[in-house]
Amino acid sequence: MSNQAGTSTGERRLAVLEGVLERITYANEENGYTVARVDTGRGGGDLLTVVGALLGAQVGESLRMEGRWGSHPQYGKQFTVENYTTLLPATVQGIRRYLGSGLVKGIGPVFADRITQHFGLDTLKIIEEEPKRLIEVPGLGPKRTKKIADAWEEQKAIKEVMLFLQTVEVSTSIAVRIYKKYGDASISVVKNQPYRLASDVWGIGFLTADKIAQSVGIPHDSPERVKAGLQYALSQATDQGNCYLPEERLIADAVKLLQVDTGLVIECLAELAQVPQDGGDPGVVREKVPGPDGHAEPVTAVYLVPFHRAELSLSAQLLRLLRTDEDRMPGFHDVAWDKALGWLKGRTGTDLAPEQEAAVKLALTKKVAVLTGGPGCGKSFTVRSIVELARAKKARVVLAAPTGRAAKRLAELTGAEASTVHRLLELKPGGDAAYDKDRPLQADLVVVDEASMLDLLLANKLVKAVPPGAHLLFVGDVDQLPSVGAGEVLRDLLADGGPIPAVRLTRVFRQAQQSGVVTNAHRINAGQQPVTDGMKDFFLFVEDDTEETGRLTVDVAARRIPAKFGLDPRRDVQVLAPMHRGPAGAGTLNGLLQQAITPGRPDLAEKRFGGRVFRVGDKVTQIRNNYEKGENGVFNGTVGVVTSLDPVDQRLTVLTDEDEEVPYEFDELDELAHAYAVTIHRSQGSEYPAVVIPVTTGAWMMLQRNLLYTAVTRAKQLVVLVGSRKAIGQAVRTVSAGRRCTALDFRLAGS
Repeated sequence: MSNQAGTSTGERRLAVLEGVLERITYANEENGYTVARVDTGRGGGDLLTVVGALLGAQVGESLRMEGRWGSHPQYGKQFTVENYTTLLPATVQGIRRYLGSGLVKGIGPVFADRITQHFGLDTLKIIEEEPKRLIEVPGLGPKRTKKIADAWEEQKAIKEVMLFLQTVEVSTSIAVRIYKKYGDASISVVKNQPYRLASDVWGIGFLTADKIAQSVGIPHDSPERVKAGLQYALSQATDQGNCYLPEERLIADAVKLLQVDTGLVIECLAELAQVPQDGGDPGVVREKVPGPDGHAEPVTAVYLVPFHRAELSLSAQLLRLLRTDEDRMPGFHDVAWDKALGWLKGRTGTDLAPEQEAAVKLALTKKVAVLTGGPGCGKSFTVRSIVELARAKKARVVLAAPTGRAAKRLAELTGAEASTVHRLLELKPGGDAAYDKDRPLQADLVVVDEASMLDLLLANKLVKAVPPGAHLLFVGDVDQLPSVGAGEVLRDLLADGGPIPAVRLTRVFRQAQQSGVVTNAHRINAGQQPVTDGMKDFFLFVEDDTEETGRLTVDVAARRIPAKFGLDPRRDVQVLAPMHRGPAGAGTLNGLLQQAITPGRPDLAEKRFGGRVFRVGDKVTQIRNNYEKGENGVFNGTVGVVTSLDPVDQRLTVLTDEDEEVPYEFDELDELAHAYAVTIHRSQGSEYPAVVIPVTTGAWMMLQRNLLYTAVTRAKQLVVLVGSRKAIGQAVRTVSAGRRCTALDFRLAGS
């Protein structure tokens, strides 16, 4: 396999270097830039540093590299690679090392040794041409033999696809994904339908597909390109939380993205909105709706089909539940409330406050209701009271939350089983649910906690599965950040003049008033600076320099909190950053925290992937919804710990916070990120004993009140802010700009 990563135009001829790739020190998966060490066979165990586009080269391979010699002030002599070819090793020792490097799934050092002892120099020829003969090797049964043969074939096919894709500068991990999606048709799809990649293959956006399309000769002003660009602009908008875009804004975004005439964009948008002759779905849906932020002027909203369908469906299903004459808990219409609440006090030992009492009655008498309020206002106790009373009447109660941690907390609180919404609905590959309108849940009362996290698509799936006559209660804090996915479901349910009855708890209980975490959360939400002097559970380390803030954050999380409070830095302490980028962003902090908490050791297995190193003991998070993984899919935001790492089978295992062991193939590791530090957006629905929040002026654009409020309310016992008072002031003062583009409130109110 040769790599034309940039042939030289210089007068000097390129130098040639041959050697075995021993280890990859750093690799950027996006552009293929690699720093590696090669054994040139000069003896003495000396390894030489090579740098450059070694895209797709594997440890153990023999490489013939062309490039230039140079010197690095820190690392000394090194070779800059401009292009390379893979050579199959020619010695038994080279073959053994090549096979034992983890290149072929199922062959580690032990089997590499046995295979080469048996077949010698013919080893690679046998694997290529007569793989069935591998069974002659002691310990290699038919199962492993087939696995090795399949892995060898797949490796060859991927290399062929990569060889083609390298001419369009596609990264290794994306090449592997393209191959896994299309198999032998990969090259044909890339050449003839490159824009399919953006919708079919996770990790390929329009920009990558566009780069590929240009290199295979698709014109800049091709209608196919413009339509793909319009759909990409809408999908970007949904990633930012919008269910639709106003038509004018979409056209302006597309013109800027595509650099084509406005007229062509308008034509292509009109074509996309037409229903195809075969009766299938159009590319987009256009509909007049009230403008966002209550503007009087209606706008023409342009939706991607799944979001339009989900918004119509969710509003219709909620109104159906609300208005049905059926009732699965009829006993609460004529209940003697004094007697019921007296019985409840006997169970819990505590009186309900008037607001809480109103919420209990609402949930048990209305078919759909919302309970909202901040920390320390008694939401949890109210939910427990509702569940106790419903169960006393023998009602079937189903409890769910969007995340594993939130579901666990709900179960502890109520003493009843709770699950994630995904698990409750038994979502299947492709995202279809086992429970829906035609096969509803067996439930009389459904309680959904942390409802601020529910996005439009998930809320629609859930509400569809609630049977007519059952009661549905949404519980959440509407002042927190809205969902990561598109929509603002909880806020839309609470809209003024809407049909959904709701109670907002506002009174902070005396016990909660002792907590600096609760007090400051309410201060922040009211636009006041948090109080940090004299608090036992809320601290501020002032540091104006952004880089120093990053270092201090790591010191506080990994050393100071564990030493002073006896908390485990991996399990109990969570760093929450406003941004991913920057010296005090989650990306940089993860690297520093991993060094401090799970440093590399000679006896600790690790796998390097795209600039990250995964080790046993690492705290990790899933960064995309994957319906194919685990029992019922593994979803964006799921957190876990790496429990094993097998270089022979090229797989690591994560124990998730739902206590499920999930295997990841090494080529799926771009679905995982470290989670010692996460962005505040990703922490929604989770609760941690202690949180450390770096707040710097470098994150100026992100500093908003609901962001800081959400971060502070994630803590059960302790909050430490690290950073500048100016940045904290900015966050407290700044109310998030404008509402998302959603029309659920309009659909509910207008029906």
